[in-house]
Amino acid sequence: MVEVRLENVTKRFGRVVAVNNVTLEFPDGRFSALLGPSGSGKSTLLYLIAGIYKPTSGRIFFGDREVTHLPPKERNVGLVFQNYALYPHMKVYDNIAFPLRLRKIPESTVDAKVQEVAKLLRIEELLDRYPSQLSGGQQQRVALARALVKEPDVLLLDEPLSNLDALLRLTIRAELKKLQKKLGITAIHVTHDQAEAMSMADVIVVIDHGRVQQVGSPDDVYNRPRNLFVAGFIGSPPANMLHGHVHHSTAVEVEVAGARFQPREEYAKVLAEAGLEEVIVVFRPEHAQLSLEPSPNALSIVGEVYVVEPLGKENIVTMIVAGVPVKVVTPPDVRPQAGEKLYITVPVSRVMLFDPETELNLEQLAEPRGLCPD
Repeated sequence: MVEVRLENVTKRFGRVVAVNNVTLEFPDGRFSALLGPSGSGKSTLLYLIAGIYKPTSGRIFFGDREVTHLPPKERNVGLVFQNYALYPHMKVYDNIAFPLRLRKIPESTVDAKVQEVAKLLRIEELLDRYPSQLSGGQQQRVALARALVKEPDVLLLDEPLSNLDALLRLTIRAELKKLQKKLGITAIHVTHDQAEAMSMADVIVVIDHGRVQQVGSPDDVYNRPRNLFVAGFIGSPPANMLHGHVHHSTAVEVEVAGARFQPREEYAKVLAEAGLEEVIVVFRPEHAQLSLEPSPNALSIVGEVYVVEPLGKENIVTMIVAGVPVKVVTPPDVRPQAGEKLYITVPVSRVMLFDPETELNLEQLAEPRGLCPD
C-alpha cells in the first residue's frame, strides 16, 4: 500500500492540454474516485499514474519513490480497463496467471496465487473457460483477479463497470468496495457516474477540462460544493441555479424571483464584507418542497408547474420560475397539475450562494473546506 502523489503534473497532446498543472494526493489504503464528464482528463490522469502516459511536466510519486519516468511494469500497479482486455485465446486461469508468468515466478507459486485470488472473487468454477464463454460480470471479475494476483501497490480502475447492466453494476459496486476494504489497497477509480463515485469512494476528486475542481468526501462535494461546476455536476437532478440581487440594509437580504430572504449567518457576513450586489442562488431539488402558501424564515418563490415525472418512489416536478426551469423532488403522492402555481420553499440552511464572477461558493470565503489547488 502506498500514497500516490502528483506535483504540478501537466499532460499535453499537441495543442490540447488534457491535464493542467495538477497537484494531488491519493491517500494510502483509501478508495478514491476521479469523477468528471467525458473529456475532462480523468482517464489521462489515471494513465499518467499507471505509466502508460508520461507527463509533459511535473512529478509523480508512490510514497517516497518517484515514478515519473518509470514504465508500468516497474510501478507495481494493477489496471482494470473498461473493456476488461482479456486475452481471448487464453482460458481464465491463464489470463489471471499471465502477469505472474511474465515475472518468471515458479509455476507452483503461480498456481497457488491464481487459486487464492479466484476464491477471493468467487470465480473458481470459471478457470477452465474462455472469455467468450463468460458473462460481462464474470469477465469483470476475471479482469479484477488478473490485476490483483500480482499484489499491486495501487489498483487503478478505468470505468470497469460501465459495460454492465444497471442491476449487475449495483451488485459489483458493492462487492468491489467491500473487496478494497478487505485488502486495504490504495484504489483509484475513474468514472463519469456520480452515483458510483458517491457510493464507493472515501475521497472524490472532481475534475473538468483537465483541472481539479474539488477534492473531498462524498459529503463535502454534495453539501459544500466548491464552485458552480461541482454544484451542477453532483446530484441527480442537478442543483437549481437562479440569479439573485443583494440588498444591503439593516440586515443583508437576497432577492430572487421577486421573493426576499435573509441568508444564513456565514453568507450574510461575506456579502456584507465583500459588498456583493449580485449572487447565484443554488439549492438542490430534494431540499425543496411545494406548498400553497409561503413559509416564514425560508426561501419561498412562486413557480408554475411545467411537467411531472413519476419515478415510483418519488416524483420530479419541473417548475418555471421567472422563465427558468426549476426541479423539485416530491413524495409520490404529490402530483400537481401542469399550469398550477405553487410556492417552492427551501429552508435557509439549504440555500447556497455563489459569486457570479468567480463562480465560487461564498462559504469558501467564510471557512475554506474541500478546497483544491488551482
